[in-house]
Amino acid sequence: MELAYRDITYCKNVGAKRADILRKELSVTTALDLLRQYPYKYIDRSRFYKIAELDDEDTYVQIVGEVTEWHTIGIGKAQRLSATFFDGTHQCELVWFQGVKYVKLQRGVKYLLFGKPSRFQHIYNFVHPELTPWDKVTPEMTQGLEPYYNTTEAMKRHGLNSKAMRTIIAELLPELKMGVPDTIGADILQRYRLMSLTDAMINVHFPKDTLSMQNARARLKFEELFYVQLQILRQMKRREQNPGFTMPIVGSRFHALYKALPFELTGAQKRVIHEIHDDLKSGHQMNRLLQGDVGSGKTLVALMCCLLAVDNGYQTCIMAPTEILANQHYETLKAFLKPLGDAVHVALLTGSTSAKNRVPIHNGLMNGTIHILVGTHALLEDKVQWNNLGFVVIDEQHRFGVAQRAKLWTKNRRVAGDGHAMPDVPPHILVMTATPIPRTLAMTVYGDLHVSIIDELPPGRKPIQTIHYNLNRRAQVYAFMRKQIDEGRQVYVVYPLIKENEKMDLLDLQNGFNELCEAFPEYKISMVHGQMKAADKDLQMQRFVSGETQILVATTVIEVGVNVPNATVMMIQNAERFGLSQLHQLRGRVGRGGSQSYCVLLTDNEISSDTRKRMNIMVETNDGFRIAEADLQLRGPGDLEGTQQSGTPFDLHIANLATDGRLVALARQAAKDILDVDPLLEDEKNRIYKNQLDTLRIKQAYNWGEIS
Repeated sequence: MELAYRDITYCKNVGAKRADILRKELSVTTALDLLRQYPYKYIDRSRFYKIAELDDEDTYVQIVGEVTEWHTIGIGKAQRLSATFFDGTHQCELVWFQGVKYVKLQRGVKYLLFGKPSRFQHIYNFVHPELTPWDKVTPEMTQGLEPYYNTTEAMKRHGLNSKAMRTIIAELLPELKMGVPDTIGADILQRYRLMSLTDAMINVHFPKDTLSMQNARARLKFEELFYVQLQILRQMKRREQNPGFTMPIVGSRFHALYKALPFELTGAQKRVIHEIHDDLKSGHQMNRLLQGDVGSGKTLVALMCCLLAVDNGYQTCIMAPTEILANQHYETLKAFLKPLGDAVHVALLTGSTSAKNRVPIHNGLMNGTIHILVGTHALLEDKVQWNNLGFVVIDEQHRFGVAQRAKLWTKNRRVAGDGHAMPDVPPHILVMTATPIPRTLAMTVYGDLHVSIIDELPPGRKPIQTIHYNLNRRAQVYAFMRKQIDEGRQVYVVYPLIKENEKMDLLDLQNGFNELCEAFPEYKISMVHGQMKAADKDLQMQRFVSGETQILVATTVIEVGVNVPNATVMMIQNAERFGLSQLHQLRGRVGRGGSQSYCVLLTDNEISSDTRKRMNIMVETNDGFRIAEADLQLRGPGDLEGTQQSGTPFDLHIANLATDGRLVALARQAAKDILDVDPLLEDEKNRIYKNQLDTLRIKQAYNWGEIS
């Protein structure tokens, strides 16, 4: 029976109980599924180390030597076995916390020690190492690359550890060598010099050498990324055919605002407006992602494009994730539009809008007198209907649920002159994010959207000076803060926690607020955090915005949507607890005026090498895209937008968006080349790709453009 159809129950060393566990834990149902569970690492069992050669970067090593002494501490479940291992010149410690009674040690016996070293008080130790008498060592234990497989606790309880997985997969090797049908055409295999699927499967599990393993992994990564990109690009081509409202006119309102601006748009802003207008006049629905670093002028670009729609007779909306951000957008738009008088009517709708004030908003939307509606989730309420919504801006879109955004599609209840409902035409969609997205991630997570980037800051903006200090220099930081406040400036102080957490031993927000009140008795201080009521939070924010308070103590609720040009200092307490992108977002709250601004990163006196790398990157650059790339490398692809800590929108078993950028680009180009010639995959030579797309279990990408 073919591996693709063999039920795992009937694979050797599996059986009914283990098969059930594999289905539940790994979604594995067939023998081929099992072979798609690729090793996550390999240990070179051909190399032997000396204890003197060990360093903190080593993962697993093997050493030959003797156990010179050992002793047991404690009784019962608390019993611990500690031993000294000597390799002829140096010694290390071995420790067992479990299964102590099964560990049998002998003096004068040569052992093969295998395990992961760690250092404690300048002595290397191994916790629960494998210790094998030399006369029991087999050739397989000291030759080649040994694969290791991810397992869960439930699997381990049923004996399905990495070694068991390796044994089960090894039993399939003879059938695998007979060949499996390939999933990529011969022309692509040849063009990109890729292994066949059969060779890749064999060498990913049981590589004959390092080069074979690397080539096998490259082939399998390419395959995963190729089908992800094929899916994304096929979706994009389909949607590019969606009808859209045609907006060719550059009208009086647009020109009036352009002439009234007290400054010149940057070249990047002008370029992006042209890109968006090209979409608006194409006759097809626009689905575009607008990226721009903090302070790059995305809101003004969104407003200019809203006016393009308004000048063509359509209504627009800007949806923000929080009331603070919605209010900020509303006030910003009103300030920009003031010279236009009554030519553009802007309204604000949030959860705090009273029932009395909602009535004129609902009426204004239906009769077309409201041109731009700014709001939060309140825009999605069933009662909110437009006369002719043609252009939608979604800011910081990852904060909205997919089903929620889908409601925007149904907000037009357009009726023809004869009283019949007109065909539904979706509004144009502009998605905005202030979080710079690395190119490889954008090609995947946002691969079905056209992308515009504002990569230029307005003239006159001074780069923010970033300083990294240890906590023992807090007094020096306070003195600097006082100097800035005395000069008429304001200061943010951000903490990672609201309540004290003894395990993390961090200065919590309330304690920090109290300490600052004691340190700065002559100044007024506000405090905001996510657990406050919206009204209380807004009141404290407004006190800071108006200049009534000089210091704002906060958690990351101020990461997005606070614009106080007079604030020149951002002090981040325990900066080691934040990711790079989050630190960059927080830093972007200052530097929004003409004065020199500063970001002070306070960390523990003892920090890890990864933390030091993050702090150094923040000190070295203000470039959000460079920081995002570094964050992707350090943390992986999962949390660059604050959506989740690990994983991607796709089932990637072997590819990694953080490290496989070159393969992402190659796979995307290969997919594009096919779809440019055969967008429906109808050619016989492309049938393999259509069939594979129909059967592959790829999670659908978050489709921000379709908002459904």
